[in-house]
Amino acid sequence: MTAKNPRCQVIPLPDHQAVFSIDGQERTRWHFGPQYPRPFFYPFNGPSGETLTRMGHPGAPNHDHHRSIWFAHEKLLGINFWGHETAARIVQTQWLAYEDADEECRMAVELRWYDGHDPAELITQELIVAVRPASDDEKSGETMLEIQTQFVPRAESIEFQKTNFGFFAIRVAKNISAHFGGGELTNSEGQVGEPDIFGKPAKWMDYSGPVSQAESGSEGITYFDHPSNPGQPTGWHVREDGWMGASPCMHAALETTKEKPITLRYLLHAHAGKIDAERASALQQAFAELPAFKLLKSTKKHTTWEMERSS
Repeated sequence: MTAKNPRCQVIPLPDHQAVFSIDGQERTRWHFGPQYPRPFFYPFNGPSGETLTRMGHPGAPNHDHHRSIWFAHEKLLGINFWGHETAARIVQTQWLAYEDADEECRMAVELRWYDGHDPAELITQELIVAVRPASDDEKSGETMLEIQTQFVPRAESIEFQKTNFGFFAIRVAKNISAHFGGGELTNSEGQVGEPDIFGKPAKWMDYSGPVSQAESGSEGITYFDHPSNPGQPTGWHVREDGWMGASPCMHAALETTKEKPITLRYLLHAHAGKIDAERASALQQAFAELPAFKLLKSTKKHTTWEMERSS
């Protein structure tokens, strides 16, 4: 495609949404409306076009804070940014950049974490998102969703306390869940199922299961943890009811400072078929070697910010 009509596009929409599309097909959507306690991605579509995530738990209404794919943390200065029980909020305060290209589309936004009482933020979160095809085969429909995010405190430092709940969470579709559907959890160490995986370190985690419209009969999400992330080796919080998340604070608290803010990098792969461990390991290695993003003041006409990979 031409530079004026690239394959990968991020398109802002009314009602505080932005769609990420490849070849004109929606792959995921960012929701950041003020009616929500925190922003989230929904849907996250597999190659069949069916979403591989869901809003909320299939059987427990007290889990309505599980919004597909989202950021949160249970204990920041003792404040619960995870559930819906407190006044704490994560708010998108501005978008910084939208970039389209044949290889990938990118978005950079600024989020702020408020305790619900002090009008000043506790933390500013810079979020960079990249969405791209997972292969050169235009018909595969597989998608990569790359996340890079940094947490800068208003004070000189602030502590994310020890907890299983945070930072980057996924609630898979009911049909993919091991309990409610016919899905299966698998990790990079060859372990299968919640009892053998919960709390164990792994480089990646996969949740795959039956999808009615899938040519192969199944699809799934592989969730990659970058080796530069703090808290290594990262333990995983996973559940048979359809939940998975890397937990860098599972075994100890993490401190972020103005001088050295925490940066987290993750990659999600919406794939066809069941997990291919050999392919997942190759993708993990490629992600580990992929340079991080930098957000820079732009020198381009009519453009304020731009993103580039650091060398």
